[in-house]
Amino acid sequence: MSTKSIKIAVSPAIGKVSAKYIIPAEPSCILTLAHGAGAGMDHPFMETLSDALSKVGIATLRFNFPFMENKKGRPDSPAVAHATIAAAIKKARELQPDLPLFASGKSFGGRMSSQYLAEQTDSPVSGIIFYGFPLHPSGKPSTERADHLKALKIPMLFLQGSKDTLATWELIETVCGSLRKATLVKLEGADHSFKAGKKDVMSLLVDETKKWVDKVLK
Repeated sequence: MSTKSIKIAVSPAIGKVSAKYIIPAEPSCILTLAHGAGAGMDHPFMETLSDALSKVGIATLRFNFPFMENKKGRPDSPAVAHATIAAAIKKARELQPDLPLFASGKSFGGRMSSQYLAEQTDSPVSGIIFYGFPLHPSGKPSTERADHLKALKIPMLFLQGSKDTLATWELIETVCGSLRKATLVKLEGADHSFKAGKKDVMSLLVDETKKWVDKVLK
């Protein structure tokens, strides 16, 4: 396994963002990994997930959104976030042109990735993984944030905690049930941060990711 710190050029107007590329000895695929609204690519969750995925043969390219790169408190607009995701996907394809490519994200990062991909008709991405899809604000159950998912033509994996206050279980279950290419995995007792007491949720996330990726690639 090797780790490289790189820069990704998003656009002349937006500039560059930092990224970390982790490549195992014999990768089966590469995954873009977008962070959430509250923490950047170097948050312990993001680091631990990237390292653990590399141990099961999944290369990752995780990156900052411009708002985190420039230490601004408010998340980027969808247009800026989508441009950043597009640049990350392009970079991942350049780094590993012969590997299957997947997109993924924690919360905000996953939602912005799916919004971007819903608008693409010729994307090289083979599937998308949501590490906690933020279906609605806490305490305000709704499903409008999932409307764009109907436009996605690629397989989707939703890894959701049963106690996630940003995705009431009954609602996320209904949403996934309406999507022909969606797989929903329930992580019992886990919240939006994937904390569930002493349970090793990280291992479950990695195991489910690996299992699903292998199934998609067959």
